[in-house]
Amino acid sequence: MSLAPLPRLIIEPMVRTALVEDLGLAGDITSAAVIPADHRSSLIMVARQPGVVAGLDAAELAFQLVEPTITMARYMEDGSPVRPGDIIAEITGPSRGLLTGERTALNFLGHLSGIATVTASLVDAVRGTKASIACTRKTTPGLRALEKYAVRAGGGMNHRFALNDAVLIKDNHVAIAGGVAEAIRRARAGVGHMVKIEVEVDTLEQLGEAMREGVDAVLLDNMTPAQLREAVVIVDGRAITEASGRVTLATVAAVAASGVDLISVGWCTHSAPTLDIGLDVQG
Repeated sequence: MSLAPLPRLIIEPMVRTALVEDLGLAGDITSAAVIPADHRSSLIMVARQPGVVAGLDAAELAFQLVEPTITMARYMEDGSPVRPGDIIAEITGPSRGLLTGERTALNFLGHLSGIATVTASLVDAVRGTKASIACTRKTTPGLRALEKYAVRAGGGMNHRFALNDAVLIKDNHVAIAGGVAEAIRRARAGVGHMVKIEVEVDTLEQLGEAMREGVDAVLLDNMTPAQLREAVVIVDGRAITEASGRVTLATVAAVAASGVDLISVGWCTHSAPTLDIGLDVQG
């Protein structure tokens, strides 16, 4: 599957907000005082850790919103694996603009590359099984579109983007509605025919109840690999099976071996470490 870029219309508000936060009310007073206005530089963007690149459009936009004449020549694209010392891109333009946009650009690139990197490690761990790795809504407020894009750059899949994408009946919905079956019946009566319905179940008994009502997907929450295997047999291809809950890099292969279709992981977005990427002056 090819990696479609996010439109600038989506990225720009996030990058602009980050720049405004960094510039404050007086702008970059250090660069303005130290660097002559007509000075130009070239900077190289270098990987300092192994990983997967994501967020180059956001990084480039951070420079260009500060100084539109800045150009970025890319030697790699999002989704590319990198090793320490690999040159990712070269950025050229007025030195003041380069230094002003540098931290915001690297913040986006390092964060998103970190997400892509941990996602790729999870994808590698389940290779050879039918399972796909999916993210969740556990994202940084305001950055969801970019973070979910980074998951795709790492080879993962996106779960729903927002509450209006699909029905996902969670345990609290079930508790308040009075049971799995009743919650499913209310959902089916309350949404249109184009909206898919998924229900979270904690036990195999709840799973049986959900399957009798008929749903598009079941979220098998905090089940052991043995329970997941039994759940896959119960579902028997009648719905998409999604495993979730405390999945780690050490346990994900055993979860995938159960035969589930999807494994959703929240920490790939909310706790991914930043990938160390440097920006060094050429020459």
